[in-house]
Parts: sequence; C-alpha cells; structure tokens
Amino acid sequence: MKNDFFDKYRQKIKTVPELLDVIGPFPRTKKVIMCHGVFDVVHPGHVRHLVYAKSKADILVASITTDKHIDKGIYRPHVPEQLRALNLAAFEMVDYVIIDEEAKPLKNLQRIQPDYFAKGFEYTSGGLPASTQEEMDIINGYGGELIFTPGDVVFSSSKFIQLAPPKIKLEKLLSLMNTEEISFDDLRRAVNAMKDYRVHVVGDTIVDSYTRTTLIGGQTKTPTFSVSYQGRDDYIGGAGIVAQHLRAAGAEVIFSTVLGNDNFKNFVVEGLTAAGIKCHPLIDSSRPTTNKNVIIAGGYRLLKIDTLDNRMISDHVLEKLVENIKTTQADAVVFSDFRHGIFNRITIPKLVNAIPAGTYKVADSQVATRWGNITEFNNFDLITPNEREARFSLADQDSTVGRLGGTLMEKTQCRMMILKLGERGIFTITSKVLKSTKNFFSIDSFANQVVDAWGAGDALLAYTTLALLSNGSEVVASILGSFAAACECEMDGNIPVKTEDVLARIDTVEKLAAYNGG
Repeated sequence: MKNDFFDKYRQKIKTVPELLDVIGPFPRTKKVIMCHGVFDVVHPGHVRHLVYAKSKADILVASITTDKHIDKGIYRPHVPEQLRALNLAAFEMVDYVIIDEEAKPLKNLQRIQPDYFAKGFEYTSGGLPASTQEEMDIINGYGGELIFTPGDVVFSSSKFIQLAPPKIKLEKLLSLMNTEEISFDDLRRAVNAMKDYRVHVVGDTIVDSYTRTTLIGGQTKTPTFSVSYQGRDDYIGGAGIVAQHLRAAGAEVIFSTVLGNDNFKNFVVEGLTAAGIKCHPLIDSSRPTTNKNVIIAGGYRLLKIDTLDNRMISDHVLEKLVENIKTTQADAVVFSDFRHGIFNRITIPKLVNAIPAGTYKVADSQVATRWGNITEFNNFDLITPNEREARFSLADQDSTVGRLGGTLMEKTQCRMMILKLGERGIFTITSKVLKSTKNFFSIDSFANQVVDAWGAGDALLAYTTLALLSNGSEVVASILGSFAAACECEMDGNIPVKTEDVLARIDTVEKLAAYNGG
C-alpha cells in the first residue's frame, strides 16, 4: 500500500463542510444520493447496493459510522474507520466518502440534504424500523426521497466476520502510520534513542521455573499422571524481567523489590547484576522469594506449583521502599504489580506519593488472581492492563473494548492506556487527540509463531515506556511495544528482548509492506 494509494483515494474522503462546498445546497442541478453504514467488511451485498445507488444519481456519497459508535461486537470494528473510508473511496462508483461522528446519520442528513437516501432492502422487511422512520421524517422535511435498493442479494458483515475475521494487520498498521505521518525510519530512530534514559522499576519479583517432563502414563486406580523428569530451567520474571527488557533496550535501570532470604534471592540478584541492573533488594526473611514452577509434558502445561506469600509487606519494608523511590532520580518510575505483597490499597498511595516530581509514571497490572485492581493507579502517564483485568476492575463483561477503555481512562485519569488483548493485539487510548482527530487506535499482533505468550506484556511495557520518553508519540510507542511483545512471544521462557530484535522486526514488516505494494 504505497503512499500514492493513500494520497490518490484520500482526496475522495471529505468533511461535511468540504462536501457541501463541492455539491452545493439542495435543490441542486446534479443529483446526489447518499448511502450510510458501517462497511466493516465490504462484500457483494454492499457492492450491489452501491452500484444500484449510483445508477439513480449523478453523485454517490458513502457515509460510514465512526469507530467509537460501533457496538455490534466486543472487538468491532475489525477495520478502523480511515481504512474503511479508503476501501470505499477506491470504488469507481463512489464519488465521496464522509465519516459520520454521530451514532446516527440524522444530523448529516439534515446538513447535506441529499436528493436521495438509499437503504438496503432488508430495512423494509417486517415493517419500517423506528430508526429508518427518523431518517424518513428528516428527508421528507426538506423534500428529498428515501429509496430502497433491490433485495435479491442481502449479506451481513457480521456474518462474514464470524466465519473468518479479516486478516488485515499490515493494512491497519500502514493506514495508521500514514495518517499519523510516521515512517519506518521514525520507528528505528525511536529505538536507537532509548539508551539515553534512566528508569526505576519497583515491583514483585517472580522466579519462573519450567520443569520439563515426558508423560509416561496414568495410574489405573487413581487419576494420577506419571511423568519422567527431564530438566528444569529458571528465569527471572515478574518485575525482574521488566527491568531486564528495559536494560536490553539500552536504558540505565535501577530495580527495587522484596526478596526472601533463600537461594532464589541469590539467583535473582546475581542475574540482574550481571545484566548491568542496579539492584536495591529488600530482604524479608519471613517470606520466600516468589517461585512459580510449571510442569510441562510434551509441550503441554500439566500443573503449576506456586511458592509464595501474598501478605502485605511489613511497615518497616514499606518505609525502606518509599525511601528508595524518594531518593532515586530517574526519568521514569515503573510500578510492576503482580500482587505478591508490595502493592495493595494501603501501600499504593504511599508509594505513588514518594515518586519525585516531574518523573514519568507508569503502572502495569499483571494479576493472575482476582485481587488486583488497575484503577488504584490514578493520574499515571501510562497504564497497561490486559482486557480481563480491566473488565474485573470495572465489573464490566459486556462493553466493547473501546467503551471499556474509555471508562477505565475516566476512572484512572491516566494520560495513556494500552489495553492488552492477547492474540488480538492491543487497543490504545490517549488523553490527547491524534492527527486522525481520534484519541484511540488498535494494532494487531505481529507475532509470527507463538512459542510462549507469557511475558509479552512485560516486553510491551518496557519498550512502550522508553519510546514515549525518546519519541513522545503514543503511536510510535504502541507500535514498538507491540513489536517487542511479538518478539517475546516467539521465545521460550523469559528472555529479554534486545533492540536488535525489535529493529529486525521493523525491517521484516517494512519488507512485507513493500512486497504487498507498500
């Protein structure tokens, strides 16, 4: 999708004032017909509808519903509005496209006053719907005409999407980058500038263990699996891997955490120190270093054995942690919350208040249990919850991700939020309006072959934070965070994502764009 493609068809996409300058007021010499819809996936029914409409007038205006008002499914629209508008603009029979910022086309019908307003035949079956009656009242009011296109072919975008969601991750990304005037070189420059920043990571350390076995069989008298032990790999996880990702990206990293007085403490401190991270561990002999041991057989996770103590840290440890935060100068503070003692409704206000003025504030909630709550981190510059955590914190199982994210933004008063959607990618909302005149966008996952999805959110957190510091663009930061998460998904275990990994992913996507006509 070359820039000349965007430039060629973008000229057909108009604001309402721009459109009125072209077509003039009603009544007019050249007849205008308008169609309105979501057009999430353009299918044969849509094409017949548009062709028929064009046959009835000189000028065909296609109106699409803006992203924020689409609620036909939790993850809809699959195709963002700018790309939906370009898709329609590329049709020869479509003269102009407008994006309707309202939930209904009523306001634009009154402003544009098309000679004809075309509806699909399905809107006449079973009587006239109330919404169509509203449209008809407006059209009749200024002397226009409502017409219905033939109903021999009627398809639903929703049914097509249910059969096979569109795979347009590259097209969505290129459309976003083009609209926001971002190049692949801009992405590279942001990555290369990350090494100039100092980040203080505060959070729960986890030692993630992978015990690998071979399944021998099951007992005949009891439902017990029998496995043969093959080996065990230990990785520094939790807030520790966040610190490692930041360090691998070139940042200077200070790490404050709470560890038990055990062998895992030595494993963590030695590993992080060897990586060049300045460790400030607080040792609490009354609790173990958190360990999560996954038993794996034939690539399947049979069982997870957790050794942990989720009690709140003592007042003495809390005071030391607060002092660490107060006295550590950094460009950003990252709170990495796994709810293993450091963060709760009592400690969070004290920890937040200790952050030096002017420091960029980031919070990530990766809570496997039901006790965490991302809404306890208020007025942060960036929060990165996953969808499940967001829905739990708001007691909302049903809203679209857009509405869910918007509610969470209002609740937390954060300036940027990335909602992690697993294999679906990410959904970003910001407190400022972007060049597209929106404050939200989505990026699909660019993971090629998922080996181990655990830890992807940690990589996303690290690279998004540093990109915001180095570049300032929420779009650039989200893209780089998404690419880093994709790299992590393709590695087994908690392996720090290096800048060369992300730069290689940028190269790959750019080549793919060129291969597809970019």
